[in-house]
Amino acid sequence: MTSIRITALEARDIRFPTSDHNDGSDAMHPDPDYSAAYVVLRTNVDGLEGHGLTFTIGRGNDLCVTAAQSLAPLVVGRTLDGIVNDFAAFWRSIASDSQLRWVGPEKGVIHLATAAIVNATWDLYAKTQRKPLWKLVVDMSPEQLVSTIDFRYISDALSREQALDILRANVPRKAEREAAMRARGYPAYTTSAGWLGYSDEKIRALCRAGIAEGWNHFKIKVGADLADDLRRAAIVRAEIGPQRKLMFDANQRWDVGEAIENMRALARFDPWWIEEPTSPDDVLGHAAIARAIAPIGVATGEQCQNRVLFKQLLQANAIRFCQIDSCRLGGVNEVLAVLLLAKRFDVVVCPHAGGVGLCEYVNHLIMIDDICIAGSHEGRVAEFVSHLHEHFENPSVVRNGRYMVPTAPGYGITMKASSLEQFEYPSGPLWSERSAVRVKVRR
Repeated sequence: MTSIRITALEARDIRFPTSDHNDGSDAMHPDPDYSAAYVVLRTNVDGLEGHGLTFTIGRGNDLCVTAAQSLAPLVVGRTLDGIVNDFAAFWRSIASDSQLRWVGPEKGVIHLATAAIVNATWDLYAKTQRKPLWKLVVDMSPEQLVSTIDFRYISDALSREQALDILRANVPRKAEREAAMRARGYPAYTTSAGWLGYSDEKIRALCRAGIAEGWNHFKIKVGADLADDLRRAAIVRAEIGPQRKLMFDANQRWDVGEAIENMRALARFDPWWIEEPTSPDDVLGHAAIARAIAPIGVATGEQCQNRVLFKQLLQANAIRFCQIDSCRLGGVNEVLAVLLLAKRFDVVVCPHAGGVGLCEYVNHLIMIDDICIAGSHEGRVAEFVSHLHEHFENPSVVRNGRYMVPTAPGYGITMKASSLEQFEYPSGPLWSERSAVRVKVRR
């Protein structure tokens, strides 16, 4: 049988003009254009490719593309067997390249590019096994799964043996959990009604549509202006009623004291959590907020750059909801480490998925967590936004407010060729036409 070898790495700048309708708008990012640094790993086998992306919101996406290209020499020429036989070593070689340590390691643009490449590698691996990514991981033994994780910097909080104990404890119920997941799916929440730039009328209409579609958890953006936050929160709470969960997301807008003061004012709307109330790097600030606003929970993780920061948030009792992001962390390997850390500290995981492709990724990660690690989804929900799924060959599916189990081989992130061509920046037809219009206007 031919050994599968990676022969080339292609990286493309793909951007969608979501700012046209204020989709994705929040207190820190009023005009996001959801974007993807899109990576394809070519192989020596015709038609066999690994696809991955990392998520940004417009300017700077080109930096992630360049970063991915800079990492290509660490990947091209490797065999897939050589990678998967020591996945943790492969991950470390990408995440901690000796000549890139001054622009990293394990943070920033380089780490975002690492996620795209590592996720593309997992996509390739799953396709060769003819399994969706979640099923590939679920079918691993505890020893195999643990062998994919780099425990450096986290062994004081989670040792290899402790990780094995967690995984082994769930083995007897894996088949039962998998059957339940296939039958009922995984609970989700929607952010699609709560973007900061939406009018009151649009918010009301989207809340009503969400209830009709079976949603029981709604998240809205806050942080730009407290009076406006109070008014919008009142609208949403009135629309969804007292029985449904309401969550707030400040997107890092507030200082610590400001977050405490503002959440005390917003507490009248019975929020389940406040997400990213302050700088994502401020572990002790999160802990102070968590103590001051309890029983409202603190959630964060969308901007947590690596497993070390998650370790500290968990050690400091700074979060009640751990929000992994499939692209901010360095791909599946590091996500698995954080899922195990959260289990070790008995903190529920509620993934972030507000961006292009993130729902497609997260759909797999929540299945892995439920079946192999947490052994439950009680008190857990994964984010869903309704944008841009039509651009993927195998988009995530949500019914009655629940993610359905992915069935196609791979990691579910392969974009349609037509979308890649149309939205490539700056040469794709959509962006070329807009550039031509701007030039004409300036003249």
